[in-house]
Amino acid sequence: MTTSTTSESSAATHLLDLQALVVAVRRRRRLWCSLALLGFLVGAALAVLRPAPPAAVTKVLVAHEEDQPNDPGTLIRTDVQLLQTTRIADKALQSLDSRELPEDFMRDYRGTGLSNNLLQIDVTGDSDAEAVARAKALADAFVADHVRRMKEAAKAEAKALSDQGDRMRDELAQVNETIGDRSPDSDPKASASIESLFARRAELNSRIADFDQRAEEARVGTPQLIAGTQIVDAARAVRHSLPKAAVTNAGIGLVLGLVLGLAVAAVGTVVADRPVLRREIAGNLGASVIAELRHAPRRRAGLWRRRRSRAAHERLTATLARTVRGSAEPVSLLELGCARSTSVIALDLARALAAEGPVVVIDGLPGLRRVHRGQKPGGPDVVGVADAAALPHEVRRLGVGSVAPGTAWTGLPDLGTQTVLVVRAGHGSAAWLHTVARQLADLLIPVIGVVLIDPDPRDRTDGTLWDGLHTALRGHNERLARENVKGRLSTERPSWAVRVPDSDQEAR
Repeated sequence: MTTSTTSESSAATHLLDLQALVVAVRRRRRLWCSLALLGFLVGAALAVLRPAPPAAVTKVLVAHEEDQPNDPGTLIRTDVQLLQTTRIADKALQSLDSRELPEDFMRDYRGTGLSNNLLQIDVTGDSDAEAVARAKALADAFVADHVRRMKEAAKAEAKALSDQGDRMRDELAQVNETIGDRSPDSDPKASASIESLFARRAELNSRIADFDQRAEEARVGTPQLIAGTQIVDAARAVRHSLPKAAVTNAGIGLVLGLVLGLAVAAVGTVVADRPVLRREIAGNLGASVIAELRHAPRRRAGLWRRRRSRAAHERLTATLARTVRGSAEPVSLLELGCARSTSVIALDLARALAAEGPVVVIDGLPGLRRVHRGQKPGGPDVVGVADAAALPHEVRRLGVGSVAPGTAWTGLPDLGTQTVLVVRAGHGSAAWLHTVARQLADLLIPVIGVVLIDPDPRDRTDGTLWDGLHTALRGHNERLARENVKGRLSTERPSWAVRVPDSDQEAR
C-alpha cells in the first residue's frame, strides 16, 4: 500500500462511519450504563416515595340505538368524551354533596372504551372509600344522563312521527270531504278525478298507518335501550402492590435511562469527533500503529490480567528496543492522554537498553514528574529537561514528553530528534491529531510509529501506512534525506512525504 493511495483513501472517508460510531458508543458504556442504573433507581424510588393514590374502578354497559356489528368504536369514544364533561362531573358532585369544582374533579377520573359497548371508569380519591363513592356517583350520573338523552331522542322522534301522521289525517279528511261532495255522473273527466281522489285516500291511509307504527316502535324501543344501559361491574377499590409498582417503574426507568444514555453517547461521539479505530488514528497522524497496549489500571488487576498485561508490555518493549537500537539519534516517547502508561513504557524500555550501555530518561512531562514517581530503586537514571544538556554524548538518551493541548512545541527536539507517539484511543480529536502531525513535521521530528493505548478489543481495521516492508517503521527514509543535506537541515519535501489529511496542507 503506497502513501498516496492511503492519503486518497483517507480523504474519501464517509461523513458518518457507523463502525467508528458503534465502537465509540461501546467504549462509553460507563456513561449509558450509569444513566440506565440511575433511571432504574429513580423509577424504584418514585414508586416508594410517591405511591399510587387510592383508586376505584367500575364498568358500565352502554346500549346505543345506532349499534352496528362493524362499528369501529366511534360511539363508545363519544361516550368517553361525554364522560369528561362538566355536566356529568357536576351531577356526580351533587350526588356526593361535594363543593369541589367540576373542572378539578374531571382531573381525578378518566374513561376507557374496552369494547363498542363497555365503558370503564377509573377514579382516584383521598381514600379507598372516597374513590369507590366517586366511581359509583360517576357511573350513576353517566347512566342517568345517557338514559335521559335516549328518552328525549325517542320522545322527539315519536312526536315528529305523530305530527306527521296528524298532518296526513287532516289531508285525508279533506280528501274524504271532497269525495263526499261529488256525485257520480257519466262524464269521463269527473270519473277520472274521483278515481284519483280514491287513490290518494288509499295512499294517505297507508302512510298514516306507517307513521303510527314507526312512532310506536320508537316508544317501544326506548325501554329496551334503557334496560340495556346498566352498571355491570360495581365500583370497587383497586389494590396497589408496592413491589409490583416498584419493579414496573424501575423497568421503565431502566429503559428510558438506557435510551437516553445511548443517545447522549452517540451525539457526544459525533460532536467530539475523537478517533478510536486504528485506521483513523494512523490516517490522522500519518504514521503506522506498531503496537497496542491496554490502559494501565489504577487498581491492582487479577492474576490472569496481570499476566496478559506483562506479556504485552514485554512484546512492546522488545519492539521499541529494536527500533531504538537501529537509530543513531535520540528517540523520544510523546504521550497524548496516557502519561502514566508512557512513563511505564519508558522505564521498561530504559531497563531493556541498560544492558548495552548507560541510559538516561529525560522527564519532560508537564506538571509533576511522573517518570520520577514510577522509578524503582536500581532502575535507570531520570533527569529533567534542564539537566539533559550536561549529559555526556556516550549516554543513550530516552526522552518522555507530551503533545497534549498546551504543549511547548519548541522544547520537543530537546527530548529526541525521532519520536514514538503513545496515543490513547478516543482521547484526542481528529483536529488535534492533525495539529500534532503538522507540528512534528514542521519541527522535522519524524514519527517512527504509534503505540495505541486502550484500543478497542474488537477493532480489526488496518493501521499501517508504510510504503513497503523495508520501511515498516516510518521515518527512516526522512532521516536519511535529512542526513544527505550538508551544512543545514533539508526543507525540501521528498516524493514519498507523508500527507497529513488536514485541508490541503502537507507535512514536510
